[in-house]
Amino acid sequence: MRNPYELSVSTALLGAALLIGAAAPAQAQTYGREQDITDLRLGQRVMVDDGTCPAGQVKEVSGAKMTPEGVARAIKCVPRFGPKKR
Repeated sequence: MRNPYELSVSTALLGAALLIGAAAPAQAQTYGREQDITDLRLGQRVMVDDGTCPAGQVKEVSGAKMTPEGVARAIKCVPRFGPKKR
């Protein structure tokens, strides 16, 4: 039979590994035009690189809230991270 201490340490390590994996940032989708976003979900964030934001920033479109017509969008300019992608 295993020592209860060994079991709790292995469970804690497994839990920590899962938290670290879940905390890793996800790659955001990038579009060239806002019209290309067809199925935005509630809470989803997408980057639109259409040149409407100032230098060093990119447009972030997010699914802000549910309305009777569907998901309402919120749009803002956010700092660009990393090199420009084509």
